[in-house]
Amino acid sequence: MFSAFERFVAFRYLRARRQEGFISVTAWFSFLGIALGVAALIIVMSVMNGFRHELLSRIIGMNGHLAIYSNTGSLPEFDSLTEQVKKLPGITGANPIVEGQAMATAHGNATGAVVHGIRTSDLEARKSITDHFIMGSMSLFDRPNAAIVGKRLAEKLGLILGDKITLVAPKGNATAFGTMPRTRTFEIAAIFNAGMIQYDQTFVFVPLESGQKFFQLGDGVTGLEIFTENPEKIDLYKDEILSLVQGKNVRVFDWQQANKEFFSTIKVERNVMFIILTLIILVASFNVISTLIMLVKDKGRDIAILRTMGATQGMMMRVFFIAGASIGALGAFVGAVFGLLFSWNIDSIRKFIESLSGTELFRAEIYFLSKLPARVDLNEVALVVSIALLLTFLASLYPAWRASRLDPVEALRYE
Repeated sequence: MFSAFERFVAFRYLRARRQEGFISVTAWFSFLGIALGVAALIIVMSVMNGFRHELLSRIIGMNGHLAIYSNTGSLPEFDSLTEQVKKLPGITGANPIVEGQAMATAHGNATGAVVHGIRTSDLEARKSITDHFIMGSMSLFDRPNAAIVGKRLAEKLGLILGDKITLVAPKGNATAFGTMPRTRTFEIAAIFNAGMIQYDQTFVFVPLESGQKFFQLGDGVTGLEIFTENPEKIDLYKDEILSLVQGKNVRVFDWQQANKEFFSTIKVERNVMFIILTLIILVASFNVISTLIMLVKDKGRDIAILRTMGATQGMMMRVFFIAGASIGALGAFVGAVFGLLFSWNIDSIRKFIESLSGTELFRAEIYFLSKLPARVDLNEVALVVSIALLLTFLASLYPAWRASRLDPVEALRYE
């Protein structure tokens, strides 16, 4: 496409000489602008993807992809409904739960908690919990008064394995002397660290029967948690569930409804950051235009001599196009490499900066996660690089066209 002569002249023009120092500086700024823009865009998109992936995996790993709740507070004959749900296509699992809020107290400390009553076999299948035990095991969960709590809740209440935790129900027992608080004491069987502060500091798992007694549900439960093959296509499974429970006094929620505002905010922020950071590449592309225009003006005599020696307008246009495109291509390549390396090692870099500065850059209480996530999407990397190349190529066209239109007679006359 480009001859050896055209490439030689283009790269020769990009090499700085003493009298062309300013042009060289603007070329370097153009290169750095494109490289930093591409790197920043890749890093930000990777972090946003990482946030979404980590939050999604933890949220649906802890709560299920779909949930059926009773409108009356108690769902009777739940075992038969669970078996019917499991037979539906695309459903990988379903289990009854007892869910409710309570106050947890221990060692004179108190805090709010979300109590989950669940069968031992169903909790064992919840790998987001059992694979993250830092203390204890599932073997102790068979006892009626056993409880499993999150790491941050245990730290807040000063709990260790074998300690007692008292749960206070929001609704008390009516007596002749007024309403008395309903309490029950459990023994810590295990402590987990799911890596998401929202769960680590609030969730308390107890056996299903204990949860039924604590919330006075009799033989009923508050609902069913359902897991599917592909949570991203939850609407397909939800229609089947709605058909199954039609006529029953229940409501169906999916993970998208429960976290709609949360994930919508992430999506909006992701799109806005993409637009803002793309402007950095656009500005760097304008620098390419100014660099090439100055180069064309400075090389007017050289262009005239080449034209008189037989170089065509097309050859001169391609020479300056190569010069501008080379800045963009090299900047996009360096930026992509830097962005990928930074994204793959972002949490290590964060820890290193924290150790140097002595400040905490990523607080789990604010960002919900215990570590800074990043998930590289190679398709997005290719899109970012393509945008950088396209903008640079377009920016190189006008200066290249201007160089090709230069009249050699006029250029030599005024030299």
